[in-house]
Amino acid sequence: MVFSSLVFLCIFLPIVFLGHTIFPGIRAKNAMLLLASLVFYAYGEPVYVVLMVASALCNYLFALWIERFQDQKKWIVSVAVILNLALLVIFKYAGFLTESVNTIFGTGFPVPDIRLPIGISFFTFQAMSYVIDVYRGANKAQKNFGKVLLYISFFPQLIAGPIVKYHDVEQEIEHRTQSADGVARGIRRFIAGLSKKVLISNVMGMTADALFGAAAGTLGAATAWVGALSYLFQIYFDFSGYSDMAIGLGWMFGFHFKENFNYPYSSTSIREFWRRWHISLSSWFLEYLYIPLGGNRKGKVRTCINKFIVFLCTGIWHGANVTFLFWGIYHGCFLMLEEFVPFFRKEGGKIKTAVMRIYTLLVVCIGFVFFRADTMTQGMQWVKAMFTGFSMGTASTSLALQQLTPLYLVTFTVACIASFPVFEKWKSDGRYQAFYNNMAFVCSIAGLVLCMLSLAGGTYNPFIYFRF
Repeated sequence: MVFSSLVFLCIFLPIVFLGHTIFPGIRAKNAMLLLASLVFYAYGEPVYVVLMVASALCNYLFALWIERFQDQKKWIVSVAVILNLALLVIFKYAGFLTESVNTIFGTGFPVPDIRLPIGISFFTFQAMSYVIDVYRGANKAQKNFGKVLLYISFFPQLIAGPIVKYHDVEQEIEHRTQSADGVARGIRRFIAGLSKKVLISNVMGMTADALFGAAAGTLGAATAWVGALSYLFQIYFDFSGYSDMAIGLGWMFGFHFKENFNYPYSSTSIREFWRRWHISLSSWFLEYLYIPLGGNRKGKVRTCINKFIVFLCTGIWHGANVTFLFWGIYHGCFLMLEEFVPFFRKEGGKIKTAVMRIYTLLVVCIGFVFFRADTMTQGMQWVKAMFTGFSMGTASTSLALQQLTPLYLVTFTVACIASFPVFEKWKSDGRYQAFYNNMAFVCSIAGLVLCMLSLAGGTYNPFIYFRF
C-alpha cells in the first residue's frame, strides 16, 4: 500500500486515525498503530511481513544481550551488524552479485530470483541504528518488544523513510499528545507531500519514462535534456513528497520526525547538496560509518578516502545495479574535487554563487541520468547526447516537442519555483504570515481535490522506491 492511493486515502488512513483518536490510553493507541502498520505492510508484502517482524525480533534480542553482557558487547554488536547486512545482501544483492561473478569469471552459477521486500533498506538501517545506539549507550534497550516493533514498522516512515533513530521517538512512543493544531498542521503537510507526488512528480515521470524508454535512434540533445530535467524533478518531488507525507502523518498521530529535505536544488556545492538531500540517510552514514572510519580527524587524504567510502556505500544502498554504484562514486569524486581545489573553498560574490548553483545542478542532473538509466551504456549515451546531440534529425526534436504539452509546461514551471525557498520568508514575516497561512489553507484544499481527481481518473502512479 502506498500513500498516493485511494485505498490508503479513503479507507486505511481514516480508520486508523479515528481509532487512534478514540482509543483510550497510550498502550491501546500503540497496539492499534502496531496492528495497522503490520496490515499496511502485509497489504503489499503478505509474506515479507514475517521477515520484517523476524528482523525486529533479532535486533530487539541483540540490544537486550548487549545491555546484559557488557563484557561481550563488541562481539554481539558485530554479529548484529553482520546479520543485518547479510539480510540486505541476500534479498537485495544476491542476484546482482551472482551475475557479476558469472560475467567476470565465466562461471554458470544459477542466478537467484528473489523478490525485493519493499522498504527493506529503510527498516534494516533503522534496526541497525537501534542496536548500535544501545551499544554506544545513546539509549537503553527497550524491554517491550511491541515498542521496538512499532518503532521499526510504523507505517508513515516504513517504506520510504525518513530513517528515524529510536532515541528520537522513544519518548513519543511512551508518551505523546494528539493536539488539534498538530493534526491540522499534519494534514496540511500531508496534502503538500501528496500534491508533490501526484501533481508534479507523476507528470514529470510520464515524460521521463517516455523518453528514457524511447528508441536509441531518437536520442538527441532535445530529448536528452527534457528527459534528464524531467527525471531531476520527478525523483525530488516523489522522494520529498513521501517525506512530507510521512512527517505530516507523524504530526497527526503525535510523532515528530526530523526534516528529510531542505531545498537541495538551491545548493551551491555538492557538499551542501548532501546536507540538504535525504538528510536522514546522510546523517545515518555520517554517524554510523564516516565517524567510525575516522571522519576528518586523520588528515585530509584520509578524510577524502572516508568520504569516498561513504558515497560508495550510499550508491550500493540504493540498489543492486552498476548504475547506482557509479552514481555513488561519481558524487564521491566531486566531493574530493571540492576538497582539494581552492576555487571551491573560496568565498565569492553573487556571480560566483550563481556559477556554483549552475555547477551543482549540472553535476546532480548528470548524476541522476545514470541513476535513472537501466545500464551504464544507456547513461553514457544519454550524457553524450545532452552535449553533442544537437545535429540529430527531426525525429529527436519531434519527440521532445510531443512531450511539451500545456500540462507539462505548467507543471515544469511550478516544479522550478517549488524547488527553491521562494516563499519561506513569508512563514516568519509578520507582514505576510496571515496571507501565507490563508493561501496555504486554500492550496491544501485545492491540492487534495486535484490529487483525488487525478488518482481516480489516472493509472500512472509509480512507486520508484521499490528498487531501494
